Amino acid sequence: MYGQAYNPLQSQSVDVPFEQPKSLFRFGEISLWSSYFFAGSSALANSTNRLFSVARGSTGQGFTRGLSIAETSLKEAGRVPSGVAYDVFGVACQIEKSSGADDTSTTVGSPIDTDATIGDLLNIQANGILSWDFTQTVVEICPVSLAGAGGGAFGSLAVADGGVSPAAITQVGHMNNGNGQVWMYRKHPVALPGNTTFAVNLAFGSRAAAVSTNGTVVRIVLLGYYKNIIEIG
Repeated sequence: MYGQAYNPLQSQSVDVPFEQPKSLFRFGEISLWSSYFFAGSSALANSTNRLFSVARGSTGQGFTRGLSIAETSLKEAGRVPSGVAYDVFGVACQIEKSSGADDTSTTVGSPIDTDATIGDLLNIQANGILSWDFTQTVVEICPVSLAGAGGGAFGSLAVADGGVSPAAITQVGHMNNGNGQVWMYRKHPVALPGNTTFAVNLAFGSRAAAVSTNGTVVRIVLLGYYKNIIEIG
């Protein structure tokens, strides 16, 4: 085996080059995310809403204030950071409630524990469809119900009555669309070349109800691998 590559599978091996390579590939696993804010009482039926189209610090996607790190990881709208090639092997969808109707002075992550807030969650799950938008080509991904949230306090509920009447019972809870597994692209990732401009659409069918009084935030997370070239010579 002298002068040849180590080959534990015992397949046909390739000779080791006699000169140093000029570049190396670097791989890593990261996630990308982007959010859309639906203000209170917003109509959803027959709408198409683009995510990954607004960079951090800019306004848009329903937000009237600049998006922060919690809302998006993009430094440039519609592009993978640092211009690296990126293969997507999973898509997650996180649905959260706002403490107010708009995003001017509200917080995100209010408990989903009432008829109205749980109804908003189910409405988006049942009627929302995710799709890729590559400028001239749109490819459907899956219904929202197949893109798990990926974690969180799902299905939790705390009740404290303090021995008082039922009318004074305090309930604090949070429901979301489940812990979820990686449902999509487990065998065949979607390749996003470094120079590709892309977006993810969140579209709703004709039977979707309007958002309740408080706003709703939907965050889409892409899980995948990046690859870039390191010049060494």
